[in-house]
Amino acid sequence: MLDLADVRKTYARPEGAIVALGGISISAEPGEFIAVRGPSGCGKTTLLLAAGGLLAPDAGRVIVDGEEIYALSPEDRARIRATRIGFVFQQFHLIPYLGALENVLVPSLGVPRRDAMTRARELIDRFGLAPRAHHVPAELSTGERQRTALARALFNRPKLLLADEPTGNLDEANAEVVLRALAEFAGEGGTVLLVTHGGNAASYATRVISMKEGLLCSGD
Repeated sequence: MLDLADVRKTYARPEGAIVALGGISISAEPGEFIAVRGPSGCGKTTLLLAAGGLLAPDAGRVIVDGEEIYALSPEDRARIRATRIGFVFQQFHLIPYLGALENVLVPSLGVPRRDAMTRARELIDRFGLAPRAHHVPAELSTGERQRTALARALFNRPKLLLADEPTGNLDEANAEVVLRALAEFAGEGGTVLLVTHGGNAASYATRVISMKEGLLCSGD
């Protein structure tokens, strides 16, 4: 489902080049939940952005569902992101003037579907957000915002979920809700790549990999 082969990324800085990814190779099959752990600044977010077609690497290949995404046109790459990849971020990235239900519906703007409202309400109910469906993000708790973001990521039934520190701002109870949902997604045949500096994901993941200074270390 996801194959990263010798992926490299360097950022130019006045004080000298920073190697964010020094040659990363990861293969993830359907049904796998991979957690990549490492300290802040080790390249985890760069890895996730490259895997999701949001940041072109300097070298290496990124293959999603059999397609080398950086060999595609920007339009085709956007299509893959919209239909096959779901993103969950620590900062949620919800639209501030839309209610929870409307935020979940946002992916339908790019990929119209007849059952959009039914699907959105199904996800709102699944994550216990029905009483808050019409509340804007500022009126939601931190946990409710992340659950809304997760529902939005699942809306188009993606094959791959990419999660960047999705529990970093959450209390233990809400973190468990998110991690359990990711594990269920993998259990149903999806693929999850989660990056985190914490260790809570390890008990839910099928594989844990450590990362340091742009390189992968042995799994835990």
